[in-house]
Amino acid sequence: MTDTAEQDNAYHGLADEETHGQWAFGTSFDDPLAGVDTTVPADVDPTALGIYCMMLGDDALISAQRLAEWNTRAPELEEEVALANTGLDLLGQARLLLARAAAADPTLTPPISDTSPVPAEDALAFFRDETHFRSVHLTELDNGDFATTVARLLIFSTWRLAVFDRLRSSRDPVLAAVADKGVKELTYHRDYAARWVVTLGCGTAESRRRLIAGLRQVWPYVDELFIADPVELEMAAAGVGVNPADVRDEFDHVLEQVLRAAEVQVPEGPHVGRVGGRAGRAGLHTEYMGYILAEMQSVARAHPEGVW
Repeated sequence: MTDTAEQDNAYHGLADEETHGQWAFGTSFDDPLAGVDTTVPADVDPTALGIYCMMLGDDALISAQRLAEWNTRAPELEEEVALANTGLDLLGQARLLLARAAAADPTLTPPISDTSPVPAEDALAFFRDETHFRSVHLTELDNGDFATTVARLLIFSTWRLAVFDRLRSSRDPVLAAVADKGVKELTYHRDYAARWVVTLGCGTAESRRRLIAGLRQVWPYVDELFIADPVELEMAAAGVGVNPADVRDEFDHVLEQVLRAAEVQVPEGPHVGRVGGRAGRAGLHTEYMGYILAEMQSVARAHPEGVW
């Protein structure tokens, strides 16, 4: 093919063997861990660090799976792209965090076989059982309509952004690097959700009704975000993690500002209780979780040594 013909061929770049520009994780993307010391700090319990990274990684993984369910279902194409990109951001965070968990303590990774080519982070995503996941309940809830998803995204991204902002000073260099990249992504996620909350709240009577209903559906799960698991407390005391209770005031301030602009009230009513003091961080999940994992893990479990 001549140079002129190549320039006229819209598909030429798809076969460019030098740049690999057709791949989402091509060589043009920066590695957030490039040059980062991956050694676990000497005075940090590697198992606790691994579990802490699993908590953060599972929150992102399950949220990404829920957002992926909007593909071909969003109200319009622009929002479908925005939700898909948000999910991809969270999937990238999940991959880095689960990989860190496996590197910190390899015993956390479920065994497959001695010959399996599955990376450790994929094994954690696709071969753990429900009780071994440590995501908070908010991430697992059914999408509902667009207003409900936007309400949940606002709550989740506001909380996670506050945590990640503090994690940038973590004594674990890997967590600090992941958080530094994640803050940029989560800032967009929060602002995107906030704009839609205001738009829906100040829009039509129907959009306002749906927003209020969505907020009421997800709000009972807010308190769990700020109840620290013993591992979170241990990592916070070690200067590695964040005590989620420390970000409650910031979260409340942001939500109050956004909801005031949307001309809706902060929801009132009972919060979802815990069972024997346990919730998502301890592996006790909602009725939705089994369905999420069945869909997410089905192909990997059917072909555990598959190569794609």
